Amino acid sequence: MQGASRSWKREENRFFPRASRRNELFCVLELLSSHSAIFNFQSLLTVILLLICTCAYIRSLAPSLLDRNKTGLLGIFWKCARIGERKSPYVAICCIVMAFSILFIQ
Repeated sequence: MQGASRSWKREENRFFPRASRRNELFCVLELLSSHSAIFNFQSLLTVILLLICTCAYIRSLAPSLLDRNKTGLLGIFWKCARIGERKSPYVAICCIVMAFSILFIQ
C-alpha cells in the first residue's frame, strides 16, 4: 500500500514539478470555470432566471407539487416559484434584458 502511495507521489511530482498546493488549486478552478455556469456571472444569472420561470410555470400547472415541500432542499423550488409569482414584472424585464444580451451582445 505504501509503495503505491510513494509511486503516486513521484507521478504527481513529475506532472507538477514546481507546483505548490495553491497553483494546483488554481489549475482546478480554471478547469472548472471553463465548464461551469457558477464561475461565469452571466451564465449564473441565466440559470437562476430559468429556474425561477420554470418553477413559477410548474406551480401554475400543479400547485400541490411544489406546495408540499416548503422547507428543506426541495423548498428552494417553492421559493423560486414564489419569487416568480410575486416579482413577475421584474422577472419578465430581467428575462427580456437577458435575452437581448444573449442574442445581440454575445
